[in-house]
Amino acid sequence: MEFLSAAWNVTLQLAPWLLVGAIVSGVLHVLLPPGFVRRNLRGRSGVAKAVLVGVPLPLCSCGVIPAGLGLKRDGASDGASVGFLIATPQTGVDSVLVSASMLGWPFALFKVVAALGLGLVGGYLTDGVSPKRSSLPPPSSVATRPRWRDGFAHAVELIRTIWVWLVVGVFLSAAITTVVPPQVLTGFAAAGTLVAILAALIVSLPLYVCATASVPVAAALVAGGFPPGAALVFLMAGPATNVATIGAVSRAFGARALGVYLVTIVVGSVALGWAFESLLPMSPHVHAHDHDSSWIAAIAGLVLSGLVVFFAVSEVRARLGRRAVGSGPFVRVDVEGLTCDGCVRKLETKLRAGDATEVRVDREAGIAAARGLNEDELRALVRAAGFVPR
Repeated sequence: MEFLSAAWNVTLQLAPWLLVGAIVSGVLHVLLPPGFVRRNLRGRSGVAKAVLVGVPLPLCSCGVIPAGLGLKRDGASDGASVGFLIATPQTGVDSVLVSASMLGWPFALFKVVAALGLGLVGGYLTDGVSPKRSSLPPPSSVATRPRWRDGFAHAVELIRTIWVWLVVGVFLSAAITTVVPPQVLTGFAAAGTLVAILAALIVSLPLYVCATASVPVAAALVAGGFPPGAALVFLMAGPATNVATIGAVSRAFGARALGVYLVTIVVGSVALGWAFESLLPMSPHVHAHDHDSSWIAAIAGLVLSGLVVFFAVSEVRARLGRRAVGSGPFVRVDVEGLTCDGCVRKLETKLRAGDATEVRVDREAGIAAARGLNEDELRALVRAAGFVPR
């Protein structure tokens, strides 16, 4: 019972700021012109633009890989693409608000500055070691400006893309506060800040760590005596690296760029974690779990919990639906705009609603295929989902 109570308390702290961040993301999605990001990532200022645009975007590792590789394919420099891949998953509007709520504004703002700095350094170094290539012209945009309901759908889809990691983060945080003996965490502090920072780095490098969903884990670690600088390293190196991202960077940009990418994150996160400890020391018990429950937090917690249940049920139904074998041939079209797993789910949902008996969407190949539809019907549904059939 203590575990469930701790999990609900974490949810109350997380939910209001996560929902606010999702709403802000939806507003940005509506207000920014179509194709804005990709059209502006060329030239000498391409790295800075990519990093500045990427920092507020709420993309975790699953979404930032195809987005970053898409920038390269559309003519962005290697440096702009790698800078985007480094900076974007470390933070975002939702992550900043949640970090500020649970760990304080100095911590959250320092994390933003750190993401900007590492993205710029990694991007400029990548351009220095990568072979020069001619810039491709930016793609012509045929998409229309999103409407406000598209912004709402975008905000909901943002939460859908990380709901599993939110659940994992909440439960891990609750477990840390109720199960892990305090002496285990304070032992890192006793061993020294550098030991704790290196331990956080080693654990976070190969794992998938979502910038938003892992904040409760970091807050629980800090509350238990973990040095805040080590928690900062966990929240910087974890989202920016994992096995899938490392492999993608190696295949798309080559060994030199991968070396720059890893060295920038490893050396930069350790140095910035140490700098945070030296410049902005904070009490480990000030922010992590000291928020009083309110009716706003309770409503936000219920809304977030309801969304998580809805996403879980939808995922189960989708998996069961994929097992069903339809009749008739597959009709397929090439699709432009599949940049993340959320895009795939959105298109699959639209196709199933259009009476397709079996659906397959391949994000990497940019292909949508369905049984039970003709090609014109498939193209119309792809457009209705907000993507461009080719």
